[in-house]
Amino acid sequence: MLRIADLFPLLLVSALTALAASPLAAYLATRLGLLDVPGSAPHKQHDQAIPDGGGMALVLALAAGFSLVGEPLDADVLAILSGAALIGLWGMWDDRVDLPPLVKLLGQLLAALLLIGAGVQVRIFSSQTWNILLTLLWVTGMINAFNFVDSMDGLALGLGGIAAAFFMLVTLDSGQLPLAQTSAILLGASAGLYYFNALPARIFLGDSGAQMLGLLLAGLGVAYSPVGLLQEVSWFTPILVLGVPIFDAALVILDRTVAHLPLYRGRLDHTYHRLRRLGLSRNRAVLSMHLTGATLGLLSFIAMDMTPLGANLLAAAVLLIGAATLTFLRRVDVDADDENMLPAMDYEEEERA
Repeated sequence: MLRIADLFPLLLVSALTALAASPLAAYLATRLGLLDVPGSAPHKQHDQAIPDGGGMALVLALAAGFSLVGEPLDADVLAILSGAALIGLWGMWDDRVDLPPLVKLLGQLLAALLLIGAGVQVRIFSSQTWNILLTLLWVTGMINAFNFVDSMDGLALGLGGIAAAFFMLVTLDSGQLPLAQTSAILLGASAGLYYFNALPARIFLGDSGAQMLGLLLAGLGVAYSPVGLLQEVSWFTPILVLGVPIFDAALVILDRTVAHLPLYRGRLDHTYHRLRRLGLSRNRAVLSMHLTGATLGLLSFIAMDMTPLGANLLAAAVLLIGAATLTFLRRVDVDADDENMLPAMDYEEEERA
């Protein structure tokens, strides 16, 4: 029987590998021309070019973690990793040449179809067509959600690590050993990489790393199958665990759609930027989003012990609060001059703020 202690070696090895591999990945990314250049888009406000090597470090950490799994990979895990490899390579291509939106979407759809072809898909409806469509929406949606929310140093990795921790616990509880191992390895990789991605970042996830992170978590959410829980209670567990990236994507998509702007046009209109407009420091804005992610994960666990009615009332309450927050944040002026943002401060000053 799997014990939570059995997951700690996987977590430790993947964390140490990510920590050690990050400088190497940054060097390789620089040599390959995978650099995030400041000023190349309105939201790119860092002071110097930063290597987009996070995806490479993530791959090395995952490989090290899975090397300790002394048995053939589970079919679902193999499918998820294959999809992650595809979207990671596609994202690296994007980091290098800045692909058009439709080409980006094509890669995401191919990765989602790879999962579906291997049997990793939503199984809610009696109609297979609707199951496939919902899976495509979920996987491509989460890939883009993590790409969107990667708007500040450490933000996406922190949210990904928190989500991986909750998936590790729920899959352990459901007896899905391969998924619990995968979640533990992803948690360790996120923690190790976070050291160099946190403010001030020395390495960025880039499209490669952010999209890979989104696909891995989307795959875990689809493959998770609770034991002894009614679907009426468990259906929203992955949604709550990944609630902050979903919220940020919904905010950005709604705002840009209403403004008749292209969805892939970078702007300072993400949740993080709006929190900054409200007066939060960089660290406080990132921490607020991380704490919200952890809170939503805790609520998903609490709902598991509730009746179907109580659990769905809780989900409805979270949805209403989310809608009210979205409405409030949409009123924050994102088109004001940059001088209306908090003045730049030294990181030591900001940490004391």
